Amino acid sequence: MIEVVRPGPLATVQDLGRPGRAHLGVPRSGAADERAFRLANRLVGNPEDAAGVELTFGGAALRFHGRAWIAVTGAPVPLRIDGRAYGTHAPCHVAAGAEVDFGTPSSGLRSYLAVRGGVVVDAVLGSRSTDLLSGLGPAPLSPGVRLPIGSSEGLADISVDLAPAPAIPETPILRILPGPRDDWFTDDAMATLTSTPYEVSPDSNRVGVRLDGPPLVRARDGELGSEGMVTGSLQVPPSGLPIIFLADHPTTGGYPVVAVLASASVAEAAQLRPGQRLRFRS
Repeated sequence: MIEVVRPGPLATVQDLGRPGRAHLGVPRSGAADERAFRLANRLVGNPEDAAGVELTFGGAALRFHGRAWIAVTGAPVPLRIDGRAYGTHAPCHVAAGAEVDFGTPSSGLRSYLAVRGGVVVDAVLGSRSTDLLSGLGPAPLSPGVRLPIGSSEGLADISVDLAPAPAIPETPILRILPGPRDDWFTDDAMATLTSTPYEVSPDSNRVGVRLDGPPLVRARDGELGSEGMVTGSLQVPPSGLPIIFLADHPTTGGYPVVAVLASASVAEAAQLRPGQRLRFRS
């Protein structure tokens, strides 16, 4: 059992989400940085889809009422177990009664805690993920909440001491493909998008990353009927400033999508923090 002592700015239970239900209006949700989430589970011998905890900007403290093996990946946070420092991206043993404290990440935004056996809160529509937009799944974690841990019987052995992880870049370059509505913008819009840096707005969350920078000019007026949306879409509202859709994005939207992130860049977008600059490349 894990007891939440302090959740930090935002802590949620996540797995790989609810795929295949967008046509019913159910977002996928799940871990925003899926690459880091999968790695955390592999480090403790879990299946990659076992539920864990996503921490936004660290700051959490969790007490373990039984011994456990954990791994922390994603944004590198100072990690202490009963006051003793441990490294991230490596399996760590936690004694019964120990408190695990997470500091503020030096780079990136979201860190992932996997515990051997997984977090086994009740599933909703086949997933234990918290969806902040739809309200599906467990509520964001708060002090006193207790999270059950599943059995480790039959799991793979823990066989890796440390998983090398690339540094999170100060100014990431996100790769994009032309979107389904790039023809709604002037010929200069894509050149603007790929030649000038943008800055992450503080008004960003798991639904989307809002960007400040040069606006993209539309070539067509009028309204666009609602269309299906995918993770990584760059939707452009009337302000002309793109929004990168993340894990909790709506299943449909009525603003044109000028571009879509290449799948490898979605994880990098999930680690963008307010005030950080980024660039796009075709």
